[in-house]
Amino acid sequence: MSEVYEIGLRYGMNPHQKEAKLTADGKPLPLKVVNGDPGFINLCDALNAFQLVRELRQATGLPAAASFKHVSPAGAAVYAPLTPELAKAYFVDGAELSPLATAYARARGADRMSSFGDAAALSDVVDASTALLLKREVSDLVVAPGYTPEALEILKQKKGGKYLILQIDPEYVPDPIETRTLFGMKLQQERNSAVPDASVFDKVVTANKDLPDNAKRDLLVALITLKYTQSNSICYALDGQTIGIGAGQQSRIHCTRLAGDKADRWFLRQHPAALNMKFREGLARAEQNNAIDLWLEDELTPIEQASWEGCFEEVPARLTREQKREWLSGLQGVSYGSDAFLPFRDNIDRASRSGVKYIIQAGSSLRDEEVVQAANDYDMVMVYSGVRLFHH
Repeated sequence: MSEVYEIGLRYGMNPHQKEAKLTADGKPLPLKVVNGDPGFINLCDALNAFQLVRELRQATGLPAAASFKHVSPAGAAVYAPLTPELAKAYFVDGAELSPLATAYARARGADRMSSFGDAAALSDVVDASTALLLKREVSDLVVAPGYTPEALEILKQKKGGKYLILQIDPEYVPDPIETRTLFGMKLQQERNSAVPDASVFDKVVTANKDLPDNAKRDLLVALITLKYTQSNSICYALDGQTIGIGAGQQSRIHCTRLAGDKADRWFLRQHPAALNMKFREGLARAEQNNAIDLWLEDELTPIEQASWEGCFEEVPARLTREQKREWLSGLQGVSYGSDAFLPFRDNIDRASRSGVKYIIQAGSSLRDEEVVQAANDYDMVMVYSGVRLFHH
């Protein structure tokens, strides 16, 4: 990669903040703009997202992907084969996906509503399969360590040739001290360079200590995702991917509820009634996503209802509360991570309703005994990582 010392940006956080650029204090940048014109928020998302996928790759040895929006991941995943139901729910049924493309399909499929217009990050060199998937989705940028010539040709056709393509040096090591300017003053701290690994599973505190390898993988996915999520944050993970992220809430139980509700919606989207909906011809995937999401709502305004019904050739019946609960009873073996300690058992009670079996948290709350007892009440396995992962 040829040396670049400065990248001019369209503008700052908002269009009226005209002066904006990326530098590394006179050092060569590890980042190259291959195509497009970056903005400030683009780089906030890209640089956080790439750190996430690089660490997922390092921790699991599997191709990894993330779908980022507004400096928090909407979804993150490592490679794991897709079931036919998931492939259909993710709108990739019939597609031939490489492991890297599958990881991105999972990351984007975790929360397709939030991933609309995302920043996509890939841990490996982007191949044609991944590029074709990116080309068909509404996405603002991609960042990766490299691109095959075929993939680059495909991506340069996106958004009328204006799709933002960033290439980053995967071996780049930042300075150990990082600086942030806030209100004209400089904050400095040691960079959070700790990457969760197998050592975080050493302290199992519940009566049930059975922690299978797939749960360890999912707990690592949750922890590393949390490391790049605006705090407070909670992450539910299953089958190598996030299925619900609750970020940036002032109350941890609200994070747990938000993430749990997203996990429930993720699973309800795999209900046969959702997979077999008959949309009207020409309805875009984004509109189909919105229609499925509204199908899961219990109440719409009359105008909203009429607009929603116009999305279908055959208007689907809504699931009753009992039908939803019956389907959600099949959501099992979910892993749950917290970026800090769990202060009350209410987080465990809510998590249990979304199939959570495995929990990792920092520990050292005043109510640790109460929280562990809650996990024991549900026969969960709880691990203390001993590490807080706040990110602001």
